[in-house]
Amino acid sequence: YIRSETASPVLFASHRSTTMKLPILVGFTLAAVASAFAPLQQQRTSSVRLNAWISEQVGILAPVNFFDPLGLSKNKSDDVMKHYRESELKHCRVAMAACLGWYVTAGGIHPAFNSELSTDPIQALKELPHLGWMQIFFACGAVEYLAEKIKERPGYQPGDLLGSAYWVDNSDEGWVDYQNKELTNGRLAMLAFFGVLYQDLTFGDYGDEIFKGLVKTFPH
Repeated sequence: YIRSETASPVLFASHRSTTMKLPILVGFTLAAVASAFAPLQQQRTSSVRLNAWISEQVGILAPVNFFDPLGLSKNKSDDVMKHYRESELKHCRVAMAACLGWYVTAGGIHPAFNSELSTDPIQALKELPHLGWMQIFFACGAVEYLAEKIKERPGYQPGDLLGSAYWVDNSDEGWVDYQNKELTNGRLAMLAFFGVLYQDLTFGDYGDEIFKGLVKTFPH
């Protein structure tokens, strides 16, 4: 089970070293996104339980539909595919929260520190006191602990921390649509966060500065 949701402070220790590691991180992110889908041709060789999992149509979206260029879903059991979906949803939610937190920080809002930290999110991480890092560490640990306890419930579905599966299932088109919207926004957020991180590390642009290229291209 993967629990690497919070970036280590070492990641931001050096501007140069982080930039060198960025392609590797992007590769892992794309692999995580790809692992949640199965290509159409894999339906013939997959197990019956895997075909049943695919038939739910959650996360299989146009225009790519069954998207698994690395073949990570090939011959995988239903339990493994559920683990993939759990991991994808977790990364989606963390990425969406990270994008929101990035722009809150870029706006100069730091309620816990009287807005005294830098508006550059990366610089703010360097300025964050040890107490702040401890708060992040224990908050993530508490969320992980609660999530593990929730998984012990009978009938638990991947990512369903609020217990919605007790009231509705994937036969409800509205519920399937809701799940697809969360996955779509989460996948976009994973790519978007690496985009804004790259902009800051490479060009020093953050906040609305990342759009300055468009402003130059399309002047008023």
